[in-house]
Amino acid sequence: MEEEAVETHRYGTYLDSRLVWNPVKIESPGFTMDDVKAFMSTYRERERNFLADRLQRVSDRLAAIAPQVTAQQNEGAEWNAHEVLAHLAVVSKFYGVLVHRIASGKLPDVNLLEAVNQRDSVGKQMAQLEPADLLRMALADHQRTITTLRTADPESLRQTARVDAETTMTAEEVARLPLITHLEMHIEQLEKLLVR
Repeated sequence: MEEEAVETHRYGTYLDSRLVWNPVKIESPGFTMDDVKAFMSTYRERERNFLADRLQRVSDRLAAIAPQVTAQQNEGAEWNAHEVLAHLAVVSKFYGVLVHRIASGKLPDVNLLEAVNQRDSVGKQMAQLEPADLLRMALADHQRTITTLRTADPESLRQTARVDAETTMTAEEVARLPLITHLEMHIEQLEKLLVR
């Protein structure tokens, strides 16, 4: 009989265990939809602060490595460190403004493809500026966007803009993907260029 009990326990679930389980207090039956919405708002606030922290880390990293960038002309197909820094400055401004304008409800529609083409044209012009000026501009734009992320009502970051016939993006998505993730990728690229 004892052997049989051991077998049952071995293949059973934790409920079959000989341990004494103290039940966890069940709270959810008392929740209202307002409670659930409040929880979601708390999660969104936490998420926006994580985004602001990520952007701050990008900004700090750029501030640490960009002083090594020297002014360079480039005739090759690959970007040099100066051109990557110029691109970082343009992306910081362009997507930072989009985050702010979408969050404030001032930009219900944006032709993203056209805007990206314009951004790249501006990037070519920006590569004519001194690296120190590019860095100063990028860091200032980062701080403006960090302030927006930390102070905006979390619901405003859920505002959307139509970017083409079938696609919308929230202000939070613009901050997370084409701004912060994009910057992180180019920071890595810049770091590799500077160790050559």
